[in-house]
Amino acid sequence: MSDIAHSLVRRAVDVTQQHYGNNDGDEHQIKQIAVWAMALLWITALLYMAVISAISYTYGDVVGTLTMIETPTATAYKAIQEADSIEVDAPLLSEDQKSEKQQLQALEADLYLVKQAPITAKLRTTMKHLRVVAGPLSRFRGLHIAILYLGLHSMLVNFICGPIGNRRGSYLIRPFVSVIITVVLCRLEMTWTHTIISMPSTKRWWRRFPSVQAGKNIILPTAILAMAVQFSIYIPTMLFATIFAALQNSGIYGGDAHTTQKIILVQLFCVVLIFIATFVLIVIPADVTLKRVQASMLPEEDEAIVPFDRTFAGKVQPEILGGSGAVSMLDAWRTFDKEGRIRLIKLYGKVTLIQFAISIMFAMVMVGELKLIMGEDFNKMVKTAHQAVSRHH
Repeated sequence: MSDIAHSLVRRAVDVTQQHYGNNDGDEHQIKQIAVWAMALLWITALLYMAVISAISYTYGDVVGTLTMIETPTATAYKAIQEADSIEVDAPLLSEDQKSEKQQLQALEADLYLVKQAPITAKLRTTMKHLRVVAGPLSRFRGLHIAILYLGLHSMLVNFICGPIGNRRGSYLIRPFVSVIITVVLCRLEMTWTHTIISMPSTKRWWRRFPSVQAGKNIILPTAILAMAVQFSIYIPTMLFATIFAALQNSGIYGGDAHTTQKIILVQLFCVVLIFIATFVLIVIPADVTLKRVQASMLPEEDEAIVPFDRTFAGKVQPEILGGSGAVSMLDAWRTFDKEGRIRLIKLYGKVTLIQFAISIMFAMVMVGELKLIMGEDFNKMVKTAHQAVSRHH
């Protein structure tokens, strides 16, 4: 988005300078208009990135994590039976007989197990629950740890990969470095997860930092998730690069430009399907497994902010009894039922649609700003760009 904004700002400023320069030649006025145009477009771009990031964090990270670990509660109810023949026969029965009959009816009464609706079933109910329990800023809970984690991750990866630069094969080294750094920072990420899922506390974030032994339990699931993420990014990226190279040569498939366009559109559609498939079938299960393993080691003094079965249906063996104190990877995924998986997929679908709608809205705003800045020159620029694309094809 920043690259697009930069190019649009530069083009708008150039056109503005030409337009006003031809009119009165007042360089001071031209400079003021250029600065105003640049500030307006950059503020719009920064606001867009802030809104998209807030949506991604609140609904993708906070609500997503809570959806992964929530265990809906169930309440038992006993059916109330209306008095029947006991009133009819009451005059003929002794007190002991009446008591015995009432006890028999109580034993025969049906018990109903009613499963409560999950808090994370809807975005509205989840946000309302967080506001009531944790306050208005609960949508950004754990954000300070997320910034620290992501900042350290990016800094370390760039520090290690920086000397390599753009040398041949560097694009293969960076994913492996990213996986290693993710594993190194796994205890910090676990602190982030615990901050999101626990009730508000005065405990400082570094007091939540897990032990080395707890960190050992999440090394493998962390590595698997990191590799899954890199796979879901780099495979579609490599395919896109191949398609882009084919786009530069209209006769690569032995036909005309129109035939090449059709083939490339089919390839693009396949790449999108591959990305969705890898995300749904690989990344999501790996992420759910890691989050649930992390949640299984939530300290006893910390209470979860949503209903949560710490024992994972009896699968967690406490350390005091010789266990690891964490749920296994296989049990972490198996205990995440079908309803929970559907809720999570729906959540990610909603987040995607919200971000798409926000992107369309900001694109329209930026187009309006460009038309306001450039005037009639904007239509000329669009027409020129359209002609250039038509000539290329």
